[in-house]
Amino acid sequence: MHLTAKTAIVTGSGRGIGSAMALALGRQGANVAVNFFRNRAPAEATAAAIEAAGGKAIVVRAHVGRPGQVEQLVAETVAAFGGVDIFIANAASGVPRPLLEQEDREWDWTVDINARSLFHGVKAAAPYMIARGWGRVIGVTSMGSRRAMPNYGLVGVSKAAIETLIRYFAVELAPHGITCNAISPGIVLTDALQHFPNWEGMIAAAQERTPAGRFVTPEEVAELALFLCSPAAAGIIGQTIIIDGGYELMP
Repeated sequence: MHLTAKTAIVTGSGRGIGSAMALALGRQGANVAVNFFRNRAPAEATAAAIEAAGGKAIVVRAHVGRPGQVEQLVAETVAAFGGVDIFIANAASGVPRPLLEQEDREWDWTVDINARSLFHGVKAAAPYMIARGWGRVIGVTSMGSRRAMPNYGLVGVSKAAIETLIRYFAVELAPHGITCNAISPGIVLTDALQHFPNWEGMIAAAQERTPAGRFVTPEEVAELALFLCSPAAAGIIGQTIIIDGGYELMP
């Protein structure tokens, strides 16, 4: 229970990877703010699972693409638990289509939710971490930040922005005892995949070329997040850590 008395915010934590990370943090003793925007029921279920595991949780509705609502998410967490020690930017969205077919409003939507939320979330949470001399910031990115993938252009741009923000925040915040890193999962079987054209064929082809012979699970990604929050990871600063069963190694 190495996170007892620590407080974590996980954006987009009602389902999928975010839910797994929130539950893993709660099991290690953390107080957790479970964030959602559209669907409250899964967020409530995640919070209930955290409470059942011995942690404490609140559910906060916030559109993280809007700076004021990210700041309110932090404020409600502080009001409930007295501060913020861990900020995980997991919420993600995007419109899967070629770049030449994207519009400005889709650019704003994607970049605001995926990257701007990290920028404003860290700015709001950092003063509480600095005051305590300890903190952890994690951004969730993807291989689309480094490789061109079909119908993924805008999301890839936003994920690259996450990795860059993490590096700069890492340099600024390390002197205060705060580490900042990014996690880059490969393909993880969540509901989000169903938004991509021909997603079933994409999954079948990807699994065939993954050296591990399977995809990583949300729980495995959550275990990596736990490690980055542990004392053993105190020297890992500004890195993007890939967890994908070896998929990205293959041509």
